[in-house]
Amino acid sequence: MVKVAFICVHNSCRSQIAEALGKHLAGDVFESYSAGTETKPQINQDAVRLMKQLYGIDMEKTQRSKLLSELPPIDMVVTMGCNVDCPYLPCKHRMDWGLDDPTGKSDEEFVRAIGAIEENIKELSLKLISSKET
Repeated sequence: MVKVAFICVHNSCRSQIAEALGKHLAGDVFESYSAGTETKPQINQDAVRLMKQLYGIDMEKTQRSKLLSELPPIDMVVTMGCNVDCPYLPCKHRMDWGLDDPTGKSDEEFVRAIGAIEENIKELSLKLISSKET
């Protein structure tokens, strides 16, 4: 199965959401991982609260902030749209989703980011399914 890593510098918000939604929405299509070049002591609490509220997913039960060095060999890297140089990780395919960091912003900004991540996960899943069929 294709291994997809969602990476961002701190691995505490967008990349964690992407890992959780990847497992939830496309776990039968690809394996989801997330990591960063730095870690935070906990996943962003607004992200945790809203993912519980919107999807019933408790990211703190199955995920934690991780470094790139903790990842297995990865097939595809998805960067979140860092405002700094995104971390480099060897892979076969790479894409950037260009998402603004909602940290410190309103719930509406978080919900907008989560919705964009959900749509991107669904699109990625469809692309991977169609590439298997050709």
